[in-house]
Amino acid sequence: MMVQRHVLSEPTRSSSPIFLLLLLFHNLAVSHSQSDAQLLLKFKASLRNTAALADWTPSQPPCSGWKGVLCASGHVWGLQLENMGLHGLIDVETLAKLSDLRSLSFKNNDFQGSLPNLTRHGALKTVFLSNNKFSGEIPDTAFYGMQSLKKLHLANNKFTGAIPATLATLPRLIELTLQDNEFEGQIPNFRQQGLKNFNVSNNRLAGQIPQSLSHLDASSFYGNEALCGAPLDQACPSNADDKGGSHHRRFPETTIAVVAILLGAALIALLGVCIFFVCRKKRSQQGGASASAAATPAATADLNEMERGAGAAAAGGSESGKPSVRLLTFLKEDSEKFDMQELLKASAEVLGSSVFGSTYKAGLNGKKMTVKRFKHMNQVSKEDFNEHMRRLGRMSHQNVQPIVAFYYKKEEKLLVAEFAHNVSLAARLHANDHPSLDWATRLKIVKGVAKGLLYLHNELPSLTPAHGHLKASNVLLDAAFSPLLTDYGLIPIVNKEQAQENMVAYKSPEYKETGKLTKKTDVWSFGYLILEILTGKSGVEQQAEVDLAAWVETAVADDTPVFDPEMGGSNHGQGEMMKLLKIGLSCCQADADSRPEIREVVEKVEEIKEKEFDEDFYSSYASESDMRSSRGLSDDFKSINI
Repeated sequence: MMVQRHVLSEPTRSSSPIFLLLLLFHNLAVSHSQSDAQLLLKFKASLRNTAALADWTPSQPPCSGWKGVLCASGHVWGLQLENMGLHGLIDVETLAKLSDLRSLSFKNNDFQGSLPNLTRHGALKTVFLSNNKFSGEIPDTAFYGMQSLKKLHLANNKFTGAIPATLATLPRLIELTLQDNEFEGQIPNFRQQGLKNFNVSNNRLAGQIPQSLSHLDASSFYGNEALCGAPLDQACPSNADDKGGSHHRRFPETTIAVVAILLGAALIALLGVCIFFVCRKKRSQQGGASASAAATPAATADLNEMERGAGAAAAGGSESGKPSVRLLTFLKEDSEKFDMQELLKASAEVLGSSVFGSTYKAGLNGKKMTVKRFKHMNQVSKEDFNEHMRRLGRMSHQNVQPIVAFYYKKEEKLLVAEFAHNVSLAARLHANDHPSLDWATRLKIVKGVAKGLLYLHNELPSLTPAHGHLKASNVLLDAAFSPLLTDYGLIPIVNKEQAQENMVAYKSPEYKETGKLTKKTDVWSFGYLILEILTGKSGVEQQAEVDLAAWVETAVADDTPVFDPEMGGSNHGQGEMMKLLKIGLSCCQADADSRPEIREVVEKVEEIKEKEFDEDFYSSYASESDMRSSRGLSDDFKSINI
């Protein structure tokens, strides 16, 4: 107000065109900011569980630091409302009035219902809605007119029906992630040359993969049993390109007659063969049985021993005197059922072995399963074992591998789960026969492990620690490289001496000295896993030589490179890598009481981004000179506040 009075008292200044122009811009900016605030507050009112948005108040403009609001030059260009437990209605009509809005991210919340109508937002460039509970079919016109859309993430929801064909018409689309939904039908013919990140794994899609997508990694299409064609190994039927079968070739009548005669002769010959084998049936029964047994592939001699034990139990294990054909106990009602004999006679392959036993991959009815054999659980009673397994069987989280079934025998136990396509994190980090993991994938794995670990701590509060055996080889990777925690919650059923010796792979100082286990034991192990992922060095091997956490601290202080060079990552991601490194070190503090709680760790990990900013939008509002300058490693590390 004082500025306005000063202008009115000095006509010579008020008559200046430049001064009037500056005043006009100032008033427009204030008006624009007020308008954005009103719209965002109206949008907030449509949401539920908005405690995380407590700083959205009329007393401050949105660009002064409202949580999740991204601004440039005083304008709101993005909303990044992730991991906030939000649900309710996404008021797209109100958001459409934010003229500068270009990016929306509501990942990792609890939104339900159908996909919001985004067609009013023709200027949007990125839309991230993954890891919610959206459901239903998406209309084919859902993205009509969104010519600026570059990135669309809808993974891990419950969408059904066909993939909208309009997605294949968006000229600037470079990322499309639709995995872990229930899409069905054929994949549209995407012809965008810039499409680099594409994933439709774990849906119900069918038919031939379009030629334009054949250059992508096969993992982008895993989990769709009816898909065929490159890059998958499954070839398409010869009539896969038949356009609905409406065109049929007409054969001459003479050809049809000849074919009919040949078929008749073949049927007569087949009848003779059947009579011949019926006559020999009695003589060949015993020989046929032994031949069948010899033809069944077995993974190893110890698996054959299991088969003989199962056969003996099946022959006399029933109280009624009848053979027990189903020795497996299934924990999931919707699981495809099979008996012990089917499992042990399936073709098998040894995946690995440890002090606890061996792990196999078994092919069963066209489906791959993982079978883990444990030898050091013979001190637990059948009742206690069954009760504990049913408790673990109730686990249901996208980053925790569900146990499908188990088998109890006094001397040994079997746990059965679905096979993970990309094997374990340890194999991906340290085996030479697997491609290296880039920074984006490693960050995704860390975040998934963190969420899975927090889930176990919430669901198994009486277990100390809830996982107890966290290490890289017990982090499996599915077709989309999402992590699955395995071998969790086993400490109560493993023989005490074996548990103390081998269960905690990354041994914390207090565990080494006293054998004491606390909830912070998992925190230490998670920190060690973070350091292993970032450095590429095996945490288990380092335990026997040099403490990995101590090595990282020393290397950072000496400005020695610590990051795995195979991880890659641009300069825009170095700061985020350093933040994650510091989180890992904070988990590995020698004093257990000084380590953060697992919930705090997860919150900090969720704040880590793949890049320090979004290049697509930052470049629209900031010049190259505003970008972060490179500094020494130790300087970067000291400047980060966690």
